[in-house]
Parts: sequence; C-alpha cells; structure tokens
Amino acid sequence: MKQLRHFVVLALVSAFAVIGSCNFATLSCANRLERRLARIDRMLDKYVSTGQLAGVVALVLRDGKPFYERATGWRDREEQKPMLNHTLFRIASFTKAVTSAAVLLLVEEKKIGLHDPVSKYIPQFAGARVMVRSAETNAWAAEPAIRPVTIHQLLTHTSGISYGTQGEIAEIYRADGLGPALGSPWNLTGLDAPICDIAERLADLPFVKQPGEGFTYGYSTDILGCVIERASKQSLDAFIRKRISGPLAMNDTHFFIPAMDRDRLATVYGTKEGKAERLGMLGSYSDGPKKCYSGGAGLLSTAADYAKFLEMIRLGGTVNGLKILKEESVKLMTTSQIGVSAAGRGFGFGYGFETTERAGINGKESVGSFGWTGAYGTFYRVDPEQRLTIILLTQMLPNGTDVKEKFWNSLYHAVAGADGFP
Repeated sequence: MKQLRHFVVLALVSAFAVIGSCNFATLSCANRLERRLARIDRMLDKYVSTGQLAGVVALVLRDGKPFYERATGWRDREEQKPMLNHTLFRIASFTKAVTSAAVLLLVEEKKIGLHDPVSKYIPQFAGARVMVRSAETNAWAAEPAIRPVTIHQLLTHTSGISYGTQGEIAEIYRADGLGPALGSPWNLTGLDAPICDIAERLADLPFVKQPGEGFTYGYSTDILGCVIERASKQSLDAFIRKRISGPLAMNDTHFFIPAMDRDRLATVYGTKEGKAERLGMLGSYSDGPKKCYSGGAGLLSTAADYAKFLEMIRLGGTVNGLKILKEESVKLMTTSQIGVSAAGRGFGFGYGFETTERAGINGKESVGSFGWTGAYGTFYRVDPEQRLTIILLTQMLPNGTDVKEKFWNSLYHAVAGADGFP
C-alpha cells in the first residue's frame, strides 16, 4: 500500500504542481505531499481507534482525478463489518442540491418559473399563515402571510418554513405528526404518504417568518419535490433517475435501498460522552412504506457517486461531453441569491448551495467555493479555483467530533504541498 501511495503521489505532483518547488516531479516535493497525505490517514485512523467514530470515508478529487481517498474503521463496528469506499450512507441534506438541480432543469424547460408562487403547483399555499407575536399581549397567533411564497424562496430557504422545532409552532407540528414528532433530523422518508400529501399538510401549518424575510432552514426543499412531481408529471424519484443520477451513472444513489444492497448501508452512531455509541439502522430506508420521496433529506449514496454530481456542477453542467444543466443554471446554483446565509457574513446561499463570498471566512477555501453538510455528519465542498471536490462521510447523529475541521485543514495543507508551498 505504501509503494502504491508513493507512485500515486509522484503522479499527483507531476499533474498538479505548476509553481514553486514543484515545477517538476522532484523527490522532495513528492515526499512532502506523501507525508501530508499520510498525516490525514493517521488523523482519520485516530478518530476510529479512540472510539470517537466507528468509521469514515473521505474522497477528494482534483481536476476530476483522485487526490485523496480513504475508508477506515467500520460500517458496523459491533458486527465487525469494515468501512469500504463503496459503503452506502444516508446523505441527508446533500439531497437538497440534487433536488434543486432538478428544479433548474424544469426552469430551463419553462415548466417552472423561479418567481412563480408555490400555490400555482400546490394551491393550499395560497392560504399560508405566519406566527406573529402580539406587541400588546406577547401572545403568538397565526396570521395570513403578507406575500405569496415563491419558488425562489423555497430554493434559498427564505420561505419562512422551518422544521417546526421553534417553541411557538413545535406543538402544532407535533400534533400533525411532522417536525418534532419525527425526531431529529425530522426526515420525512418513513411517512406512509406521498410527498405531495405531506406538502399540502405543511401548507396548512404556520410559518415562523414572513416569506422573503430571512434564512430559515426547514422543509422548503421537500416542498420543491412536490413542485417537481406536479410540473414534470413524474415521481421525484423517476425524474431524478431519468435526468440526473441515471445519465451520470450514479448507480448507487437511491431514495430507498435495494434489498441486495442492505448490507452496504452504514450503521448510525451518535456521540455520547466523547465516544461513538451505536444507534442502529435509522431512517426507514430499507423497511417501511417507501412512499415518501424526501427531496430535502431522503437520498442514500456513496462518496464516488455523489462526487459525480458535484463534478458535473464544478464543470458548469457538462461532464465528459454529457450536458445535464445549462451553465447559466449552474451559476444560479453556485452564486449567492440572498444577502447573508445562516452561517453569517461572508457566506451566501445560491439555489441549492451555501457559497463562500469573502476570502478568509472559511479557512483557506477560495471565494466562489460552495457546499453543504448533512445531518449524519456528512460534509462536502467544491473549490473551483483550486479544482477541488471534497467529500467526507460519517454516520453520526449527533456528531460531537471535530473531524470535519481537522480533515479540512489537513487537506488544504496537503494541497499547498502539491502546489509547491511549504
């Protein structure tokens, strides 16, 4: 394995290093990169050996080629099933970007308008209500929204629709079997109803903000799943398979796991007193009604599969001569469409991705980078300037580790080594 890593590193230095001491594939430059990549190996291994993680998969592409790839630990620690590069993960909110891309495809075909009212596709949203606190009595009451909810607002999480966990609406959501009633991460996958039935129920529940008045993370992208179904006259699953995952050969990406692949799905753990404690096979991905396609959090995938989707986005919608999205659509996804995201100043949010708007706000990441995280400790970023696609997958709920931050810093240190910087 060490000899293989050595040859891979020499190839990386030759392919990527164009400045500084790495103008040529010198042994010193190759050794530097090899040492830095080996540090990442040891760092990930330590999270497993100390019991903080059961297992983890990391995949980094540069110019579409493997720069770093590692699977360590266990997909099921108690059953001693090893973590593999092709292990299946609940990618949770990674799903949102795929669903958003599906919306943009229908915008290109003029079947959806970005500023259409959602009520055009789901009439119940014409009666949207917002929880408002009385200045006189301090009591909360649901009042009619002052403006219609739009597709743009769903795409940017500025619709005012949350996961129903705020105190003023939590019991209302719980009574309807949504939000807090589902438990963290409030996933709709296990519900015995199609997504449009759920979207209609959500339309009848009060929002926490007026549409268009700030970033509120919640069920917005799940509602877009219903909009896609009604605009395309296909199920969300069928549309994504036909237009995105199928053409990109994302053969391991599903809303519900095929029976033959059940053993590949990683077990969920959660941080308890600093250690990874087994929670089991959460999410109704292999058992249950299998009716609700959650466009906000429902997909399963592998690191390699999701990297195919991100590479398509990084390259402007076309990969290997295959055009999935127009370049203009990709720009809408990867350019901030709002003032400030929930992460604060320096970050924005496009049609599906958080965007980095200011140098230095996110470590060494370049301005114009984009990405998001998932509820089970999953994380991805794309740095177009550095030609990087970065994916880190665990199954931790909650994830009390700092593996993302340490992996992130170590990776950019290795990239600097490949580029000839000390």
